[in-house]
Amino acid sequence: MANVHTQAGHPGRKRNTVIRESTGDRLFITCIYIVLSLVLVVVLYPLIYIVSSSLSSPAAVSSGKVWLWPVDLSLEGYKAVLRNGQVLTGYANSLFYTAVGTFISVALTIMIAYPLSKKTFVGRSTLMIFITFTMLFAGGLIPTYLVVKSLGLIDTRWALLIPNAIWVWQVIIARTFFQNSIPDELSEAADIDGCSDIRFIFSVILPLAKPIVAVLSLMYAVGQWNAYFDALIYLKSQSLYPLQLILRSILILGSSGNMDASEMIKQQQMAELMKYSLIVMASLPVLIIYPFVQRYFVQGMLIGSVKG
Repeated sequence: MANVHTQAGHPGRKRNTVIRESTGDRLFITCIYIVLSLVLVVVLYPLIYIVSSSLSSPAAVSSGKVWLWPVDLSLEGYKAVLRNGQVLTGYANSLFYTAVGTFISVALTIMIAYPLSKKTFVGRSTLMIFITFTMLFAGGLIPTYLVVKSLGLIDTRWALLIPNAIWVWQVIIARTFFQNSIPDELSEAADIDGCSDIRFIFSVILPLAKPIVAVLSLMYAVGQWNAYFDALIYLKSQSLYPLQLILRSILILGSSGNMDASEMIKQQQMAELMKYSLIVMASLPVLIIYPFVQRYFVQGMLIGSVKG
């Protein structure tokens, strides 16, 4: 047990309490720091390796000389990526899908979650059961594809925005936030003052729901930015491909875009370098956005997970 010493001074002064850690406590804390340091190395090294490889020369990357720091500092990988028209088109498409898809998803999620949080909403428990059921049992790929095809969404941008616009887990988090953070007295006071439901949502609910809006926006944006499977299934035109689908073709299929096929060795080296450069560029938007919403993200997750 830690030894606690209390020093009593002048009656007008505050009492100082000194807590001394025992040998066992110091040993335990040391072990925790060692384990956390090892975890940090395991997580951080791949990131450093990818960034270092993207800043190295094609020959150094293909020969395996890069292991921690850049070798023969070069920006050829980023130049090759920026010269590739297909990559730039995919980048622009991903930005569009992420921005528009996040807006649609957040709006629909709040429209569903807020009514489900109200005790006066008749049948909310039954409706919540049906919504949760879709979280456990899905219709499957073929029925979903047939539905999307019957709606005329194949090979259109809407195929990546509408079918997976709402995630059940996000609805549960948002509903819990509204239950715990928005008192019913606000709605009653608004009704007495003659405030309409639409005005109440925009003037009262949304300003108070900034934390959960940030949580939903970040979750949906990251999911939309990293998604490629729906594009692989529903899209046929390369002009509509998101960046992740192009990145998949480079990483898995070994395609290097419009590089010169006659220079095989140089092409392979450049393709290997483009992989790392494209990975860094594909991760930048999420890394840039996250610091600005981190405070709201943590607050919203804590409030939204207090009780169901």
